[in-house]
Amino acid sequence: MAGAVDLSSLKNKAENAQSSAAGGSAPGGSAAAQGGAATTVIDVTEANFQSEVVDRSMQVPVVVDLWADWCGPCKQLSPVLEKLAAEGGGSWVLAKVDVDNNPRIAQLFQVQSIPMVIAIAGGQPVEAFQGAQPEPQLRQWIDALLDALRERLPGIAAAEQGGGDDEEPAEEPEDPRFTAAEQALEAGDFAAAETAYQQILDAEPDNEQAKAALAQVRFSARAENADPASIERADNAPDDIDAQLAAADAELAAQRVEEAFDRLVRTVKRTSGDERNRVREYLVGMFELFPEGDERVAKGRRALAGALF
Repeated sequence: MAGAVDLSSLKNKAENAQSSAAGGSAPGGSAAAQGGAATTVIDVTEANFQSEVVDRSMQVPVVVDLWADWCGPCKQLSPVLEKLAAEGGGSWVLAKVDVDNNPRIAQLFQVQSIPMVIAIAGGQPVEAFQGAQPEPQLRQWIDALLDALRERLPGIAAAEQGGGDDEEPAEEPEDPRFTAAEQALEAGDFAAAETAYQQILDAEPDNEQAKAALAQVRFSARAENADPASIERADNAPDDIDAQLAAADAELAAQRVEEAFDRLVRTVKRTSGDERNRVREYLVGMFELFPEGDERVAKGRRALAGALF
């Protein structure tokens, strides 16, 4: 993505807004713009985009998290990014952008689906990805980003040298069971990761972290093989249960959440007995991928209840 986006397109608006708010002070005068690392997570708007993203990226990488309140995967991804940013001790900064309230930033990056994450360094995009990712993959992505930019951005080494020793004692001991599961996931061994999380649940049936991770692993294994063409095949074969399930996976992997839910609700209506129960369980498993309170899940659960009763 390097050089593909002109990040200065918001500069004039940002300068005007900052001048009004600060009584005419010059833009870029914040601690962030001067390379300060007082905070590792920032709420970014069109007004402070220049200082908090472009100017700050001259010292350390700025990872822009484009999200919205209605986005279920965003609510899974953002807390993990915030956790990793805090652990980074200022070697990189997380800039959170609500796309609903800041449409010009979304337009700037040509956002078509969220969550979308873009790394900015030296005032330009250098890396990006879409969709929620497991924590081990996010750690790898951040580590690779820092390794690639350490020579270019002076703030990375300064932050790493300044805060590492003070923060180590505060780290919580890792649960070896989760470590084993995450290592399997990092290696792409979904079966081993699923087994590890299931063993945790066998011992602790109420472990919510393991429940959520298990649901994510199972879907990630299916999504890896999701075929967009399966949607058209399913549309042409409404009575083919396997085709409907595969199409729903493809839609969910493409962030077409409500379409996936609607497809399986319609399939529940058309089926009965064991087939209906199979589709119902599949849909309930999809609901578990999203946090409590997601409006699309609430709507899907109501639709499922109507289909069943």
